[in-house]
Amino acid sequence: MSNKQEKLVVIGNGMAGVRTVEEILKKAPNRFDVTIFGKEPHPNYNRISLSSVLQGDTEIDDIVLNTYEWYEENDITLYTGDPVVDIDTTKQTVTSEKNVTVPYDRLIMATGSNPFMLPLPGADKEGVIAFRDIEDCETMIKASEKYQRAVVIGGGLLGLEAARGLINLNMETDVIHLEEYLMERQLDDTAGTMLREELESQGMRFHMKKQTEQIVGKDRVEGVYFKDGSKLQADLVVMAVGIKPNIGLAQTAGLDTNRAVVVNDYLEASAPNVYAVGECAEHNGVAYGLVAPLYEQAKVLADRLCDEKSEASYAGSLMYTQLKVSGVDVFSAGDFQSGEGKKAVRVHDEFEGVYKKVMVKDEKVVGSVLFGDTSDSPRLLDMMKKQEDISGMSKAVLLPSEEADSTDSPVLSMAPDETICGCNGVSKEAIVQSIEQDGLTSVEEIKKHTNASRSCGGCKPLVADLLQATLGDESSISQVEPLCGCTSLSHEQVQEGIRNQQLTHPREVMNVLGWENEEGCSKCRPAINYYLGVVHPETYEDDDLSRFVNERMHANIQNDGTYSVVPRMYGGVTDPDQLRKIANVADKYEVPMLKLTGGQRIDMLGVNKEDLPNMWSDLDMPSGHAYGKAIRTVKTCVGEDFCRFGTQDSIGLGIAIEKKFERLNTPHKVKMAVSACPRNCAESGIKDIGIVGVEGAWEMYVGGNGGVDLRPGDLLAKVETSDEVLEIISAFLQYYREDAHYLERTSHWVDRVGLEHVRRTVIDNMDNRKYYAEQMEVALENKPADPWESLTHNENKRKELFERKAVELV
Repeated sequence: MSNKQEKLVVIGNGMAGVRTVEEILKKAPNRFDVTIFGKEPHPNYNRISLSSVLQGDTEIDDIVLNTYEWYEENDITLYTGDPVVDIDTTKQTVTSEKNVTVPYDRLIMATGSNPFMLPLPGADKEGVIAFRDIEDCETMIKASEKYQRAVVIGGGLLGLEAARGLINLNMETDVIHLEEYLMERQLDDTAGTMLREELESQGMRFHMKKQTEQIVGKDRVEGVYFKDGSKLQADLVVMAVGIKPNIGLAQTAGLDTNRAVVVNDYLEASAPNVYAVGECAEHNGVAYGLVAPLYEQAKVLADRLCDEKSEASYAGSLMYTQLKVSGVDVFSAGDFQSGEGKKAVRVHDEFEGVYKKVMVKDEKVVGSVLFGDTSDSPRLLDMMKKQEDISGMSKAVLLPSEEADSTDSPVLSMAPDETICGCNGVSKEAIVQSIEQDGLTSVEEIKKHTNASRSCGGCKPLVADLLQATLGDESSISQVEPLCGCTSLSHEQVQEGIRNQQLTHPREVMNVLGWENEEGCSKCRPAINYYLGVVHPETYEDDDLSRFVNERMHANIQNDGTYSVVPRMYGGVTDPDQLRKIANVADKYEVPMLKLTGGQRIDMLGVNKEDLPNMWSDLDMPSGHAYGKAIRTVKTCVGEDFCRFGTQDSIGLGIAIEKKFERLNTPHKVKMAVSACPRNCAESGIKDIGIVGVEGAWEMYVGGNGGVDLRPGDLLAKVETSDEVLEIISAFLQYYREDAHYLERTSHWVDRVGLEHVRRTVIDNMDNRKYYAEQMEVALENKPADPWESLTHNENKRKELFERKAVELV
């Protein structure tokens, strides 16, 4: 190295400090002899992606931003696991914990933040941790191998990410939040409430407006007490209540500090040749905790250090966040709360789960919240940054109708100078130029060349759309509807990928098939779980966490939070013993309503969650699966034994069908019926599978639906024996199970593929019929046991799902 190089020391090996070095290397690669000290024993990594590591979807190596080789290639001296403990601003030296002393000409403070730990009694117990670094992730993963119950204190982004990860690790997780709604710093009350509802549907549990009073236990945490007197059991407590700038070293060195290290517009601290960037820096009274402002500071400081004549200065940053919380897209920017002369333009679609709000003041957009659909975020953010005068436009234009050009990506209408990647400040024009000049053909290449999508990854869909538009390869644009917003793959492509690549786990499917959202969402996770079960019936272990709430609880949740219990009654036939059991159970548990269902069963409504397992045990009857995407009922008429018009034994066949196929998982609910004559008293003509007795034969109808979209069943076949009926049902159901999209009823599936196609597959082609019938036998041999009986004998599962959590701690 040349002796003329200035010595640059960076305290902190995180995203802000190393980004400053990256910017310096771009502008003046030989200007400085660089030394970096880091507290953690790792190279620079993407802290935003820690949740992916926690959830097991990503390895630590995958979130490394700068490998050890990068430091070597750029002649950077790196000390990991060795934080600086002393700064001598007079001698201009720093000394590390391991007693390494290095002189500097320029010193950059990039010490980041520390997690804020509530000063509660018991906060020092084993099992009480933060969620801030790789070590915290490893601690949580290790705890999940031994313990079951976790409490996350804090309903902000970090707390929700931690909770999602812990649930994926199969820990029973409760989220405690002091405020009325989630993520109150990034969302308003409407969006925060919508987020809570979505996350609850995914299995998260929330305790709002709760103030933690103490953490109890012997050596390790055993529970949490609240000020209202309630309690929760806990083997692990994760505090995610905020961060505080790490300024202890700066204070010891005599630098001016307030909440953080005070800096001017040039990021200079109070001592000569000392600078600060990132979460440890405070500019004009603001300490920023988001990645985009940190990178903006890095760019300004690099300009100043590389060119003393540079006029670059930092004027502060517009606060905005674009992220995905457990599969939900969220964006917020600026001042989005009501009041102070502001007016709002709102769109709220409760059916699609979309909410948009734009705040306007003095004919300028000053803030915005987008939930569920963030496609308008680049345009709105650009308006705010430019302080665009909107007095000449209709305010409704701020949130255009989704019907207008809904098939076009918003990136197509963006101006060249609009920002695509807010974290890294990458414009549309910069990406297009890089694609054209460097011959880029993938999002990964764009990330490497421009840094777009390198940080939070929220802009990756826009980058992909821009790549497609720039290359102009219209033939490669997929015309199929994707499974969900996490992937561009269709249901068929996902099923094909699972089969061809022999994928065996939901996370493996999402990783190998390139999910944009690595943890999936409430649409794709149940679908993947179903497809894996169909492809691997003998080996796949069902993932409870990927199921809808009703299926996890094995009961239908009602609008008041209670549940309904529907025991199975084969063919709609019961006896005095079953009726007495139901009556006794209804009395014992004070069931407020008993209702006869259209499927010829008895529904017990208004049951408390904690009573479910004991009710099931007392009933001693199998589950009717009234809550599941499975075989529901086989409705029958009284048949030839009693009816003077009956031509066949409808009850006997109905019971045989129901006993054979009960507990079988299907793409959607399946209802069947058997009528003994064409009078059709069991309504066989509007069932997924309907059997009608005629003289000496059975007519088989499929694809019927008695719901909102009333559809009569189509005649599939006419056969003579009950054995043939069972064989064709087996073949038809198995073909439906393997070919239909998850959540596609037989009525829609038959319409989509065509009745003649179904008939050729399972009726005319005897080899096919035999194959699908044999596959059905494999599925039936491996179908799950009755869930009610299983849960009554599984103490751990009972506690996990049904016991109240505010219990007395031992």
